[in-house]
Amino acid sequence: MRRSQSGPPPAYRDSLFMAGWPARPLRILAEYIHPFERLRREEVGDAIVLFGSARILPRAQTLARLRILRRALRGRQTAAAREKLRAARRALAMSRYYEEARELARRITEWGQSLGDAPRRFVICSGGGPGIMEAANRGAAEAGGKSIGLSIEIPREQPPNPYISPELNFVFHYFFMRKLWFAQLAKALIVFPGGFGTLDELWELLTLQQTGKLRQRVLILLYGRRYWNRVIGWREMVRAGTIGPRDRALVQFADTVDEALARVRAGLEKHHLEPHQPWWD
Repeated sequence: MRRSQSGPPPAYRDSLFMAGWPARPLRILAEYIHPFERLRREEVGDAIVLFGSARILPRAQTLARLRILRRALRGRQTAAAREKLRAARRALAMSRYYEEARELARRITEWGQSLGDAPRRFVICSGGGPGIMEAANRGAAEAGGKSIGLSIEIPREQPPNPYISPELNFVFHYFFMRKLWFAQLAKALIVFPGGFGTLDELWELLTLQQTGKLRQRVLILLYGRRYWNRVIGWREMVRAGTIGPRDRALVQFADTVDEALARVRAGLEKHHLEPHQPWWD
């Protein structure tokens, strides 16, 4: 009579082991191999990374909130009521960046599609969340194109926005692996007004560009000159000698969709249009 044999599962099926600290290198490697295979399967040749604040909302949404707030606070003259109205008006003013990011992503996607799909060129890639990131994926979807979302697990949950192409929707645990994929794919980085996360991505790409660690030239475009010049003292950094004039020249600016599209197309047509070799080769 044959005795049934049972034993422990193979290591890769041992959930306690895979979730523990000894398997951390395997989890890190998985966050490289898994996107690699899916992106190659979809023939994504390269990407335009578009970043900005998750807190900037569509114009229709901010306008509706302002109208509701005005009705709710009618007749109130307290300092708190006035501040709420000022904040709502600021949100409405900032909503222009959502609409312009959406339009820019749509037009870049239309241009990229005109270049063929084997491989797909200049695919819109965002951080996968709401706000400007949602606007980027939304614009690409409205052009009938695919787009990438590289989301991150964080304590304050931000689910991926609904406009990401399902087959190009990624969720990362490790920030550094997520940033690796931004750098791996990007031929251009377009940065809309944003906070700490946006600045983190900007400094990452700027540092890699400055130090020659990128195998390709990445165009870095800041959208909204007034905002960025108030947030970052570029001239002061040059004056103090902490960066040089050539470092400052790594950054371009644009204030309209037309200007941004013209700068992106000029840079990509000069450095990346032909000949093209996919990143996975």
